Amino acid sequence: MKVSQTELEGVLLIEPTIHSDCRGRFFESFKKEKFREFGIQEDFVQENQSLSQKNVLRGLHYRIEPEQGKLVRVIQGEVFDVVVDIRKNSSTFGKWQGFNLSDSNYLQLYVPVGFAHGFCVLSDTAEFLYKVSEYYSADKEKGVIWNDPDIGIDWPVSDPILSEKDKLNPRLENL
Repeated sequence: MKVSQTELEGVLLIEPTIHSDCRGRFFESFKKEKFREFGIQEDFVQENQSLSQKNVLRGLHYRIEPEQGKLVRVIQGEVFDVVVDIRKNSSTFGKWQGFNLSDSNYLQLYVPVGFAHGFCVLSDTAEFLYKVSEYYSADKEKGVIWNDPDIGIDWPVSDPILSEKDKLNPRLENL
């Protein structure tokens, strides 16, 4: 397994070691001990899976008190995955970084607390899997509007399919 620090401190891109032969392939997608070596200290308490159609954009989501770390990957299809630094005292506050995650590159992204997260589906459908460090709670989930001009994310879609809730997310300056 190989881990790379991204441009945003604490956000890690994880590339598993793939073992392939005539029967297919195998890889370890999560090994607590190994992830601890990478600096990922969260105990993941819940795993979620979503299926979305092309041009669906989910996010930008984050969680408050207690905050939530995530470990995300795509098990079918391809997404453009985005993290935004919302740590007010950070030198990269308001900065974003995007990653293509797919069922063919097997990449995983660790999103620590202090970041908003979202993704846009590039393939006909995509199945997205994510481990989280806190249980889901609707009243603790918050968001930032996907097209906030102060953040300036270069999404690969101009007219995404959004949930009603995500359409109403505030701008980062209003948090």
